[in-house]
Amino acid sequence: MLLKDALSGRRIVLGSASPRRRELLAGLGLDFTVEATPGAPETYSPGLRPDEVPVALAASKSEGFHRPLEPDEILITADTVVICGDDILGKPSDREDAVRMLRELSGRTHRVVTGVCIRDTGHRSIFSSTSEVEFKVLSDEEINYYIGQYRPFDKAGGYGIQEWIGYIGITSIRGSYFNIVGLPVQRLYTALSEFIGL
Repeated sequence: MLLKDALSGRRIVLGSASPRRRELLAGLGLDFTVEATPGAPETYSPGLRPDEVPVALAASKSEGFHRPLEPDEILITADTVVICGDDILGKPSDREDAVRMLRELSGRTHRVVTGVCIRDTGHRSIFSSTSEVEFKVLSDEEINYYIGQYRPFDKAGGYGIQEWIGYIGITSIRGSYFNIVGLPVQRLYTALSEFIGL
């Protein structure tokens, strides 16, 4: 049975304002609604390893959802972080911060980790997916052009792989491309199937 058919009678709610996550989830052919929680908490214990942070944030977003879930609802929340060395690169605060991040990523391999939380009124499932991305050495002209044209201030690590910088700068990927965009959809499809006992 297809997951779409097995979910008949259940309502999926994507708890994210990200247009990229909305587009990726739509690609699975599932019906869903979008309900972002304004000012959703993005806090985690300072003792966590970098790759544990996105899972903690996805769970925090789920628990901080702005209303109780209905019995037929399944909530999906997610968080993506870029990890270079031991540093977590979040969303850049301004242009200078974006320049700093892209210079740090230039000529190096980094990890992109997305944590996902699936929850209904009875139980929850949490997982993460990791992809490795290698950038060529980026010139200051390339970095400045990208930031000026694309203003990537809403993207972890200060870049979107699906934008110009990904076309000209990324030399290799290991793992899920869609995970780097913001949602590991193949893994999510499998996790949703397991969540409903398919």
